[in-house]
Amino acid sequence: MCHVIVTCRSMLWTLLSILAAFSELIAFMSTDWLVGFPRTHDSVYPHLATAAGEAYRPTLGIYGRCIKLAHMQRGILCGPYAVHFGEIASGFWQATSIFLAAGILLLCAVAFISIFTMCFQSIMKKSIFNVCGLLQGIAGLFLILGLMLYPAGWGSDKVQLYCGHDAAPYRAGLCSMGWAFYTAMGGTVLTFICAVFSAQAEIATSSDKVQEEIEEGKSLICLL
Repeated sequence: MCHVIVTCRSMLWTLLSILAAFSELIAFMSTDWLVGFPRTHDSVYPHLATAAGEAYRPTLGIYGRCIKLAHMQRGILCGPYAVHFGEIASGFWQATSIFLAAGILLLCAVAFISIFTMCFQSIMKKSIFNVCGLLQGIAGLFLILGLMLYPAGWGSDKVQLYCGHDAAPYRAGLCSMGWAFYTAMGGTVLTFICAVFSAQAEIATSSDKVQEEIEEGKSLICLL
């Protein structure tokens, strides 16, 4: 018989797990990792110069970018600059992509599983919360490795086009960090919080009060 067990701690862990996965996925897909220096013409693509006096700041992501085009009515063109994996700006960013993708894959799997923890609290006689917490810890390590390797790729030719020739590994030159980088960092911190908090979710759903209500024959159990 399926017992639906809902507690504040288990629901909070589920919501935080989904939020962590979503934030990392959005950050990975964004082009706003690096924000280039202001310019009135496109030094990245000089033949696509913008109108005089229209300053803007191009953005560069791990595999995508946003630039301003003079002949486009909307002006901004966003999309991938790397069609194939080997076209990503540097080997360090390729490694970053692998580690972030692995971490995000684990987080998405945990987020999906967490939805069903209200009905299933164990898998192969192992607590599903403990298993998910372990997976979140591993995902967090992947994310940390990816974020540590990311600045090492700032010395690539691609980054120097956006950030100037002063750009070097772990030195962004004329660029500033975009919201995607900070979102990825926040998602990583949240991932480790979820990994630790999974133990509290396990305690909440296996408490004596829950067991008492199961013995009373209740199929829907809601506790604070």
